[in-house]
Amino acid sequence: MKIIVSGGGTGGHIYPALTVIEALRAECPAAEFLYVGTKEGLEADIVPKEGIPFRAVDAAGLKRSLSPANFLRIGRTMKGVLEARSIVREFAPDLVIGTGGYAAGPILLTAALSGVPTLIQEQNVYAGITNKLLARFVTKIAVGLEEARHFFPAEKTVVTGNPIRGAVLTAEPAYDAYGFTPEKPVVLISGGSRGARTINLAMVDVLRKASGDAGVQYFLVTGQGEYALVRKKLSEAGISLETAAHIKVEPYLYDMPSAMAMADLAVFRAGATGIAELTAKGIPSILVPYPYAAENHQEKNARALERVGAARVILNRELTGELLKTSIDALLGDRAALRAMGERSLALGKPNAARDIAKLGLSLIRH
Repeated sequence: MKIIVSGGGTGGHIYPALTVIEALRAECPAAEFLYVGTKEGLEADIVPKEGIPFRAVDAAGLKRSLSPANFLRIGRTMKGVLEARSIVREFAPDLVIGTGGYAAGPILLTAALSGVPTLIQEQNVYAGITNKLLARFVTKIAVGLEEARHFFPAEKTVVTGNPIRGAVLTAEPAYDAYGFTPEKPVVLISGGSRGARTINLAMVDVLRKASGDAGVQYFLVTGQGEYALVRKKLSEAGISLETAAHIKVEPYLYDMPSAMAMADLAVFRAGATGIAELTAKGIPSILVPYPYAAENHQEKNARALERVGAARVILNRELTGELLKTSIDALLGDRAALRAMGERSLALGKPNAARDIAKLGLSLIRH
């Protein structure tokens, strides 16, 4: 059995694709895989390191407004379709799966038009432009959240949830590794792998106010590019991380699952993967959507959780240290409300999403 998987541009498309590959391997150990992306995307670096064969096609995302640049991008994509046609002929896949991003467009379109079973996975509440264009051609569509259904043909669409790493579900709390204690609540703050300056600067103010009160433990993951600035701001605020044992600040965490296992409350952006991990663990959250995401999809993701009481939303433009501290204190101060929020979060979680997507894809071959 031969399977092509595609998705690229950002980690939000690549890591779910790798998780689905892992689930497919568990179902079909003898399956042969090929990952198709672009040379410019992160996938060109990440995927070969995972030991998965990689091929690149030419593609470029379209601007959402009328622009002369779109003609050049369409030209690149047409070239990518020709390259994808060659790959499909050579590899002869039994199934093609895409996890979003313009990198997946040429190979999925070519495979669908060639009669190969195809499956796309939409992670956000608001569907991406590539997946919306592909929806009329592919065999099946797996969506991460119920509210994404209306973008796609009902007869093709299945709610599976978004794939998450198995480690998120199995990791043990790392209290000892960070000098924390399970006797006090832990607030985990992260703006994603690159960080979020608005969140980081608000947290400097939160930590200044919390530095003399060790009743709550704070774990701030700043992002590599933001770490030096945050350390400088904390120092200017008179906070010594060497003596404040209840405050930990790291630039990046390779073992985020063990930190999530400690969290009583999270302050996150509202990307689809982060939300999938939070809900799979049933972690209450304060979500600060990235305001420049395409079609403002992060706010739409966050509002979907807020509507059912699984999260609270603070818009990026409204975020201040004072508001964030007040929100954290209010949630931690009402344990019953926090527990209810966690239960509602868990009710949204789809911990077996990767397995379900893999089985859905394989069912297309069998049919």
